[in-house]
Amino acid sequence: MNTKRLLVTALAGLAIAALGYYAAYSVGTARCRSMCQSPAPDLAWLKQEFHLGDAEFQRVVALHEAYRPACQDRCRLIDAKNAELRARLLQTGAVTPEVERALAEAAGLRRNCQTAMLKHFVEVSRAMPPAQGRRYLEWICGQTLSPAHAAMMAGAGSVHVHEPAGH
Repeated sequence: MNTKRLLVTALAGLAIAALGYYAAYSVGTARCRSMCQSPAPDLAWLKQEFHLGDAEFQRVVALHEAYRPACQDRCRLIDAKNAELRARLLQTGAVTPEVERALAEAAGLRRNCQTAMLKHFVEVSRAMPPAQGRRYLEWICGQTLSPAHAAMMAGAGSVHVHEPAGH
């Protein structure tokens, strides 16, 4: 009889522990699960972080979707120019006029990319309430125009920047 009572108590304890874990897990992951269910999960963190209403968030999503294809095209051009530059430099082992030309072209592509990116960030900031837009612009400039970001991108093997991913 004592063994049966011990077994029932142990099973009840395990059931309570399992329910407690499930409750804590559900509460702890609710925000993340909610963002994943968003129509634009990669941008859902912006809605929460910058307290955007549905209309404001939809404008940000539309701006991002309009920006993405041209950004991808610029990235492909930069990557191709970097590959050409690398091949020319490795082929000659010297900084020839062709290498200098390719380097100048790569710099121009990166400049165009960064200009478009900054214009996009300003557009996104203007789609937000003014105070949140200023906060977003300050944050995004810190993310993309800091020496730490340049070092991170160089370490990643890429010399062009992208809009940061969500948190």
